[in-house]
Amino acid sequence: MRSILLYLFLLSVPMHMLAQRFQLMRYDEDYSALKDSTRTFYNKIKYIPLSQTGAIYLSLGGEVREELDYSANEDWGEMRVGRDVFLLQRYQVHADLHVGNRIRFFGQLRSGLENGRKNGPRRIDEDKLNVENLFVDFLAYRKLDKVLTLRVGRQEIQYGSGRLIDVRDGPNLRLYFDGAKLAYASPSLNVDAFVMAEAKINTGFFDNSSTREANLWGMYGTYIIQQSGNLDFYYLGINRADATFDEGVAKESRHTLGARFWRRGGGFIYNFEGAYQFGKFGIGNIKAWTASAEVGYMFEYIPGAPTINLRHDYISGDKTKGDGTLGTFNPLYPKGGYFGFNPQVGPVNLIDLHPYLAWNAAKNVALTLDVVFNWRYSLQDGVYRPDGSFNMSSLNSAKRYIGTAYLTSVSWDMNRFLNFNIGVQYFKTGDYIKDVIPQYKDGFFASTVIGFKF
Repeated sequence: MRSILLYLFLLSVPMHMLAQRFQLMRYDEDYSALKDSTRTFYNKIKYIPLSQTGAIYLSLGGEVREELDYSANEDWGEMRVGRDVFLLQRYQVHADLHVGNRIRFFGQLRSGLENGRKNGPRRIDEDKLNVENLFVDFLAYRKLDKVLTLRVGRQEIQYGSGRLIDVRDGPNLRLYFDGAKLAYASPSLNVDAFVMAEAKINTGFFDNSSTREANLWGMYGTYIIQQSGNLDFYYLGINRADATFDEGVAKESRHTLGARFWRRGGGFIYNFEGAYQFGKFGIGNIKAWTASAEVGYMFEYIPGAPTINLRHDYISGDKTKGDGTLGTFNPLYPKGGYFGFNPQVGPVNLIDLHPYLAWNAAKNVALTLDVVFNWRYSLQDGVYRPDGSFNMSSLNSAKRYIGTAYLTSVSWDMNRFLNFNIGVQYFKTGDYIKDVIPQYKDGFFASTVIGFKF
């Protein structure tokens, strides 16, 4: 009953009382501007002064997300799961404490619940109650518009388009790490250097941990080129004890060097990215790569600013098994929805062609239409899941085409706090799936999500 009353209250909050739009990373929100604002109920919880001058203040926030999913043959009929209907719930609350201009504490609790799934919760579905963010920021240097910040503790991170490191907002459980990050920010150049330990998720209460050893480290920078675009450059390293590919299971030590040139906004849109990987897999070597090109155009003077885009990716797979060199690209911690909101094919050993349309069909309503054509890059390598984990072996199949995904979604911002989203996906199996799964089935997925943030 209290939740319903809060919903109704927030529906009536005037728009001028709100400081800014909610960010994907809630710790990026800044409510210091509310210091001298009208003391409405909402403003009181977003800016709570704890000193007379207001130099010490606290901000509170949270999220509730309810998702009802229907899937049919999500495994293409391999395990005969058939139809499945299940409910996913996400609850998050956070507190942001600023102590003067140089110290800041941020903490966030989460709870993810799953009900009704035939095979039980996946790793991305359930975590009853645990800490998602808990870090301290130290402002080490500030001069005009140049800032150097040290962040230590549990934290979410995301870089670029999410192809290699993403928070994964689409699944019920977002991704986080334990570690330290040093971030330099200026008007034209941002550079982060970090050392992280991967989270180990258990489904109980406050029982999560980490690998306790650094298994993700690197540097990610963005240089802003005025009126021309933006240039990202990065180095990323990982260690994994039991990495699994079609080639086998072994210890993996991998390094990634990459760059991205991109532009968003009205008119022409582009996003070009390439990366090369090297290192060791067991006693063998790693030589893998990826290249991506996306071009589009936003018709900013047409009502709804429709945007048409074409994306094309090449992601290497292992060409010859047992030759001492692993050619399978590792996407590290990729964005789950890079190839659609519920992709059945992950960004490994893949060639894809992805035209799509985005259009603000009405006020606060966004429509997207996608088609994704998927081929295996190498016939000697298999198919991988959206998170990059190994799914299905090549099984000596000479077929390359995996299948075609048809997707559509509608997102409605009901008001400042509430969002409603519905999506439908149909996956038409290709020759490879028909070759390796005797009783293959086309896949279908539908999702309804209502989200509330404050």
